[in-house]
Amino acid sequence: MSSMQNSLPKNETTVASVRLVDQTGRVEPLKDTAFAEVLSYLEARPVYTAYLSGMIRDNGLQSPRNRGTFYGYRNPAGQLEGVALIGHATLLETSTDRAIEAFALTAQRCKTVHMIMCEENRIGRFWDHYAGAGQQMRRACRELLFELRWPGEVSQVTNLRQANVRDLSLLIPVHAEMAKGESGVDPRDSDPVGFVERYTRRIEQGRTWVLTEDRKLQFKADVVAETPETTYIEGVWVNPDARRQGYGRRCMSQLARMLLWRTKSICLFVNDENEDARSFYKDVGYHFRTVYDTVFLK
Repeated sequence: MSSMQNSLPKNETTVASVRLVDQTGRVEPLKDTAFAEVLSYLEARPVYTAYLSGMIRDNGLQSPRNRGTFYGYRNPAGQLEGVALIGHATLLETSTDRAIEAFALTAQRCKTVHMIMCEENRIGRFWDHYAGAGQQMRRACRELLFELRWPGEVSQVTNLRQANVRDLSLLIPVHAEMAKGESGVDPRDSDPVGFVERYTRRIEQGRTWVLTEDRKLQFKADVVAETPETTYIEGVWVNPDARRQGYGRRCMSQLARMLLWRTKSICLFVNDENEDARSFYKDVGYHFRTVYDTVFLK
């Protein structure tokens, strides 16, 4: 966390940024009528925008399920130079610095921001303008984006399956602990009903994969977003009692084989400090793409 905080520039006045936005472009909430235009913009970099594109494909641009508002930044010619989801999770894809600044100033007015995540080369500029209203970080971490285009090995796991609602009692404690470990906040305390509802919907969408033995969860992984180009997964977990026995390797190989018939690649994030996970994903064929920084707010 300290290295992340030190990498962020000190805050400066945002008055010039406001003038810049007024003179050169505008930020506007995106409506569902812009669906095709927004996806076209995001799909220029499909691996880096899989989460945003997948959410839009699942929910549309205007939905309470997004837990925030999608905004676009348009230059004077009306062309998109950035798309951002601003809300509980704040993420952005931009092609100009002025779009980053504009989204930062827009995010200042949002009272529900819990987490901000963007590429390493953009977080400093965003934070410099966002923190002008006194926002403070509570926690920060660095995430590495990895991509797989074909599994490095072939394994057959016949009992890897899509989860069903009967698995909720096994999955909720594990998923909650993973969220707590990443953000420092237990969703069972902060939003118990919403947390269970969101995870139930993910299961009903066929997005959670599990391996169970004698009603004991041995492996799980969640498909969070799917596009024709990329599938984004997270929440990969192996039972501590079953680690170093090949469960993770075999299950991830089997899952990749099942997912890659309908998409061109799989991507995921690995915490920079988790050396074991970094080595594991490299061993099973994933390749490093770029670095993201995540800031959790007070």
